[in-house]
Amino acid sequence: MDMTIIQAIIIGIVQGLTEFLPVSSSAHLVFVPYVMSFESSLAFDTILHVGSLVAVFVYFWKDIVHMIKSFISSLLDITKGKFKEGLKEDQFKKLAWLVIIGTIPAGLAGILLKDFFEGLFNNVPVVGFFLIITGFLLWGSEKVSRKISEKTNLKNMSVKTALIMGIAQACAIAPGISRSGATIAAGLFSGLERKLAAKYSFLLSIPAILGAALVQTKDISSLMDFNLGVFVAGFAAAAISGYIAIKIVMKLIQERDLLIFAYYCWIVGVIAVVLSFYFGLI
Repeated sequence: MDMTIIQAIIIGIVQGLTEFLPVSSSAHLVFVPYVMSFESSLAFDTILHVGSLVAVFVYFWKDIVHMIKSFISSLLDITKGKFKEGLKEDQFKKLAWLVIIGTIPAGLAGILLKDFFEGLFNNVPVVGFFLIITGFLLWGSEKVSRKISEKTNLKNMSVKTALIMGIAQACAIAPGISRSGATIAAGLFSGLERKLAAKYSFLLSIPAILGAALVQTKDISSLMDFNLGVFVAGFAAAAISGYIAIKIVMKLIQERDLLIFAYYCWIVGVIAVVLSFYFGLI
């Protein structure tokens, strides 16, 4: 595949930013190569996803270490019959289990509806329409969140909320539905504290991104089409831009709101649909 280092950096930045900014990375990975007139591959997409995953690990590494330790401890609690007590005493145990539970819907959807979702990736107008839907999810959740005076913290977060956010993540397999946008919106609709909604969303991305990368490894042989520079450039760009995107969202959701991303999704989505009509893609 003829991809230059500059193109690899551009697509890496797009992946990293849009993976965590609530604007749908899958939509942009459909639009950008189309606009720039080059083709990517599942193997290179895998590289970019792993780069994005690194960003999550770096930003939340302390939480992740505590969650892993607490999860192992909770397994010992199960053998001692003290599982529920352990969850009440250690919130990292609870967070770890909520992430596992929240991952189930996307895992099932990915297995059962794989062909359906893959068929949408070449449908530009559908991607544009879903991007518009993402905008409404963000807008609506912000309006609802402002009206909820008593927000839910981690101690009171329920399995039901985790599953609702997990279902939102499953829907986001469809290109144009932002994974971070849909899950954060679901958290805000459910009354979660704003910081917790974003944090849980990003932690929930770890098994989702890792699972997607593992599924795509069957195409890893096509990495031979890339030179080392392209490989490193795309990976580094996705990791660095992904870290920046996480910081942006965590800051905005605590100090302001995410409405700017709703407007962005509406604008890009409408442009995609209109251009699809104009160029006869519908």
